[in-house]
Amino acid sequence: MKNNIYVVGAVIIEKGKILCAQRGPSKSLANKWEFPGGKIESGETPQEALQREIVEEMQCKVEIGDQIEQTVYEYDFGIVHLTTFFCKLIDGEPVLTEHAAIKWLLPNELKSLDWAAADIPTIEKLFKTNV
Repeated sequence: MKNNIYVVGAVIIEKGKILCAQRGPSKSLANKWEFPGGKIESGETPQEALQREIVEEMQCKVEIGDQIEQTVYEYDFGIVHLTTFFCKLIDGEPVLTEHAAIKWLLPNELKSLDWAAADIPTIEKLFKTNV
């Protein structure tokens, strides 16, 4: 039986553009693009986990807004339950610590990247609402 993995992702919007992060070549889903974030630890709310993960991964702070999407996707390594939230930078600028690259893209440019499958429903929603 596969593990259930509960994760959160930040849709960080700055000046109309959305932060996209590319996974490193040695990680699972190597070189795929994703919204930065990570696993929810025991006892954390999704919002607390997201704030912690953005500080750890991107060395900046965000204000967490409304939930965008909740997705369940079965990969070969487990079943990922991804919840994404609108976020706004409130302190610092994103720094590459765990990702291979970052890009700031307009909502209509998001589909140009090779995204992790669990992130695609969020992209579809962002594309339709044209945030």
